[in-house]
Amino acid sequence: MGPAVFVFLGIVAVIVVLIIANIKIVPQSKAYVLERLGAYSCTWDTGIHVKVPFIDRVAKQVSLKEQIVDFPPQPVITKDNVTMQIDTVVFFQITDPKLFAYGVEKPIMAIENLTATTLRNIIGDLELDHTLTSRDTINAKIRGILDEATDPWGIKVNRVELKNILPPKEIQDAMEKQMKAERQRRESILTAEGQKASQILVAEGQKESQILRAEADKESAILAAEAEKESKIRKAEGEAQAILKVEEARAKVIEYINSAAPGQGYLTIKSLESFEKAADGQATKLIIPSDLQGIAGLAASAKEILK
Repeated sequence: MGPAVFVFLGIVAVIVVLIIANIKIVPQSKAYVLERLGAYSCTWDTGIHVKVPFIDRVAKQVSLKEQIVDFPPQPVITKDNVTMQIDTVVFFQITDPKLFAYGVEKPIMAIENLTATTLRNIIGDLELDHTLTSRDTINAKIRGILDEATDPWGIKVNRVELKNILPPKEIQDAMEKQMKAERQRRESILTAEGQKASQILVAEGQKESQILRAEADKESAILAAEAEKESKIRKAEGEAQAILKVEEARAKVIEYINSAAPGQGYLTIKSLESFEKAADGQATKLIIPSDLQGIAGLAASAKEILK
């Protein structure tokens, strides 16, 4: 093997090494900005690419994923001259690698400064209380301004969040006292409402109890009256039955006597017995039928003869 063969093999080895070295594989969610002789040439997407040695150069590798940047607190002054520290979190995504590579120098720093100035402008038009209660409004305004301003840089701002709003220490103390007083006021209101509700429930319970007691007394009186009425009815029915029995017995006696055809003597004796009972009473006058007078005289004559 002569020297020419070794030279040829060396050249082939160098060419193979150069080809292998200039084969680039772009991973997922990445983009490579390629320059040729110092000027923008193209943008490589995901896949295998080969660049020309010594002519082409990968100028920038760009991530297409959504990125998060947490900026340090920025001093801002509200409309009522209160200085606060506010830090922001920006969620953005690169949509155009070429514009991102050539649109602005240090794009992250540019976004930070733009966020700080936009935040100062928005907070400067708000008072302290409104600032503390308008996070969503402030976030939306900042996102809209940043998204519009970063379009020439190939950046899409998806979200902006105010991470912390820190008023001065004396303002925080005053707010804590105010919140404590508000909580005490609410507690007093809830206690008073609870006592009121309890008194109302007690009064309603007493009212219901009185109503139920009155209804019970009424029902008891009705039942007692009905019982007394039933007792009187039964008593009257018993007396009526007794009278009926006596009259039935008397009628049977009369019927029996009538069926036996009693003589005049028996009737006379019965009349005398009745007269005797009448004479034993308290009456001062007695009216004696004429037939009884004759019978009485006859009885006296019979008594004299028996003597």
